[in-house]
Amino acid sequence: MTLASMYKTDYVQILDQHSQANLNSSWFNDKGAWMTNVIIVCLIKFFFGIVPGMSPELAWTMTTLTYNLGSYIMLHAVTGVPFEFTQGAYDGITLWEQIDGGDQFTATRKYLTTVPIVLFLLSTHYTHYAPFAFSINLVVTVINLIAKLPVMHQVRFFDINQKVECD
Repeated sequence: MTLASMYKTDYVQILDQHSQANLNSSWFNDKGAWMTNVIIVCLIKFFFGIVPGMSPELAWTMTTLTYNLGSYIMLHAVTGVPFEFTQGAYDGITLWEQIDGGDQFTATRKYLTTVPIVLFLLSTHYTHYAPFAFSINLVVTVINLIAKLPVMHQVRFFDINQKVECD
């Protein structure tokens, strides 16, 4: 693939992405989407809180771990859209890269960046700053936050999630 055809492909893909609303990511801006995120965190905490034999400290750590892992998979690991009507316009980009058309520092992106931080602070407080729980919470939160940085936009490590070009 030549450099000129690569730029043409990128240009065509950008045109395709802006030709219609992206139903895969537009729901993040809908009424109630942010509250749904809080409800999910509360349900995860409730679930781990009722598990017999699980201490509250472990429940908070598991809540942070589960939320960050689920958020990472949903927003940063899966590429494309589950719908066929986009004709491949979003095949090579993750849900995080699709939110608000890829614009950085929008209200939705700020909110989705703030949730893991607040969850980390809550879990650290409720685990009484135990070093082991703190380190687990810190590692999973930092991994999730690094993927959200603008410098990581469309960066792929070890060719994971690379879009395969068909010639």
